[in-house]
Amino acid sequence: MEARPLAFMVLVVVAGVAATWEVKMAGAELSDAQCKEERNLGINACKPVVYGKLPSPECCQRVRVTHLECVCPVISPQLAALIDINRAVRLIEGCGRRVPRHYKCGSITTP
Repeated sequence: MEARPLAFMVLVVVAGVAATWEVKMAGAELSDAQCKEERNLGINACKPVVYGKLPSPECCQRVRVTHLECVCPVISPQLAALIDINRAVRLIEGCGRRVPRHYKCGSITTP
């Protein structure tokens, strides 16, 4: 898996999901396999953004439905270093999501 698509997807999901993290889904926690699948779906949906494209409706949808607990554990300092957080915040807000200020998830803190 390429680091840049994963890095951007992680930030997209973190900021998008963080805006709605209070809304909990009923039921048990997701398994490692389910979280990995969520991350892969998001990476595939949002990969064109890494190459300068705007987020597609599918990418924005993934931002809205991916679980925060599946994303934060994989954000290492190395992964966070690959992210242009200001660009990502603009793109996320373009998806109609508010990005919380100073939100910490893994090694990322939003501005």
